Amino acid sequence: MMFNPQQMKQMMKQLGIKSRELDVEELVMKTSAGEIVLKNPQVLEMDMKGQKVYQVSGGERVEKAFNDEDVELVAEQAHISKELAVELLKKADGDIAQAIVLAEGLSEEESKGASDSSEGV
Repeated sequence: MMFNPQQMKQMMKQLGIKSRELDVEELVMKTSAGEIVLKNPQVLEMDMKGQKVYQVSGGERVEKAFNDEDVELVAEQAHISKELAVELLKKADGDIAQAIVLAEGLSEEESKGASDSSEGV
C-alpha cells in the first residue's frame, strides 16, 4: 500500500506527529569508535507527543578531523611535526597510542624531515 506525501502528512497529523525539515550544514556523530561527519544531510525532526525523533538521510561523508590536543600529543610524544602526526592518526584510525607506535617505526630521516618542515608554524 503506497501513500502519497500529502496522505502521509495527514495521517501523521491525525496521530499527533509534527515534523519539520532542519537546515543542517554539517552533522557530527560521536561514537565509541570515532566520529562520523556528514556534510549537507537531510534531517527531519519529528515531535511525537513531546518525544523528539530525528531522521538523517543522505549527506556526503567526510574525513574525520582530529582534535588539536590529540595531534599535539602525538607530535610531542613522537618528536614529529603536527602534519606527520595527522597522517599517522589517519593510518591508526584515530588511535593515539597506535599513531605513536607508528611514528617510532619511522626512520630517523622520515621523522626528522617532517619535523623540520613544521618549524616556524
